[in-house]
Amino acid sequence: MLEIQPYPPRRWTRILAVLALAASCASAEPAATLPSASDVSRSPGKRWNKMDNRLLTDLPTIPTDPPGGLYGGAPDAVTRATGFFRAAKSNTDGRWWLIDPDGHLFIHRGVTSVSRIPTSGAEKSLRETFGSTDAWADSTAKLLKDHGFNGLGAWCDDGEIRPARQRLVYTKLWNFMSSYGRKRGGTFQKSGHIGYPGDCPFIFDPGFPEFCDQHAAQLAATRDDPWLLGHFTDNELPWSRDMLGNYLSLPDSDPGNIAARKWLADRRTQIKDITPKDRDDFVAFAADTYFNIVCTAIRRHDPNHLILGSRFHGGALRIPSLFEAAGRHLDVIGVNYYRAWTPDRELLASWSQRSGKPVIITEWYAKGADSGMANTSGAGWLVRTQADRAAFYQNFTLALIESRVCVGWHWFRYSDNDPDRKGADPSNVDANKGIVSNRYVPYQPLLDGMRDINTRTFGIIEHFDRSSTSSGK
Repeated sequence: MLEIQPYPPRRWTRILAVLALAASCASAEPAATLPSASDVSRSPGKRWNKMDNRLLTDLPTIPTDPPGGLYGGAPDAVTRATGFFRAAKSNTDGRWWLIDPDGHLFIHRGVTSVSRIPTSGAEKSLRETFGSTDAWADSTAKLLKDHGFNGLGAWCDDGEIRPARQRLVYTKLWNFMSSYGRKRGGTFQKSGHIGYPGDCPFIFDPGFPEFCDQHAAQLAATRDDPWLLGHFTDNELPWSRDMLGNYLSLPDSDPGNIAARKWLADRRTQIKDITPKDRDDFVAFAADTYFNIVCTAIRRHDPNHLILGSRFHGGALRIPSLFEAAGRHLDVIGVNYYRAWTPDRELLASWSQRSGKPVIITEWYAKGADSGMANTSGAGWLVRTQADRAAFYQNFTLALIESRVCVGWHWFRYSDNDPDRKGADPSNVDANKGIVSNRYVPYQPLLDGMRDINTRTFGIIEHFDRSSTSSGK
């Protein structure tokens, strides 16, 4: 494990002096006035519940961060530069960080799905609003940077955004398993992700390793790009404690069934004697097999960038053995974190403790009932207004920052769903998920609340870490 000593006391003194100077040049007060509690529902027609919000205004006044490094990190370089992003853990307070290519501490604040909207109505709006695709890319990059975002999450059209005048740190999603499944046959679209027969991805297929090596050859094109944070291997694979039973339920000739029976035989365990520990251990075995195959392929073609995992979600978040296995192969653990208004402190800590790696939250959002959208699709919360969406953003990110194990977050997503889009994933049909509408109109109350956090990230970190030290935690 890489270790650093971020911000020695004298360096903190210098940085705080710079922060004070920045505060004297611009107001330290947050721009957004947000509700201290929000009405929250799972979907239209469901009961509303009142949820408390911890907001930036609940903290002592924190000025905006001074200008940082080239990539949008902290202002001072505090450790060695490697030319690429890496993860490191403080040897003084145990906080995890990303380190940018120039040696600056870095938190990846991103948005997913930054791309043009492929409907005729949206294309018309793009031409009327921006004039050209290049102008849209420049304007979008500026919108993100102006509101404190420094990066792009999954499903972004980095080919169009990368040439923008204001660069953003980006990620790549490669879909190793789902791409293999399309070639092999047997996959199908589910809400939010690809489905597999019996919830059994083709981990044990004899052709999977060769496919992954060929698929990973694409990574060579960006292997030397310092602006690339890292690679996602897949999205929301069906990791669950039912995996062992699911594989055993496949036809006897299926490679997954054969692998599961051999695994049991090697443990000298009969099917009738399977225990909960066996089920957990099989999840770890399947994950070790999958991550070993895809990570070997990735590192053969790109040894320089972080591997961010397969974006764990749902019940997988409560399987410790899965995180232990992932930690043996990944650099950062990507998590799509839904069904929580405030992140669970102990759960966050357990992900890092079990894996021995930091965490990045790769999907989360809330939908506003004031948007005019139907909001029947998607896993995010439903709230009353855009100000409530902003309050959720602040409440959620403050807990992530306080955790010391989270090195970034990606809001899902750039634009609202467009109901005119044909063939869309069932989870992306009619919902207010974006920071802009499906006609590229920004949701300014949301963006203002986001900017207030994003532009103070390092000051907030310093506040939480100083408070924790003084309290002896």
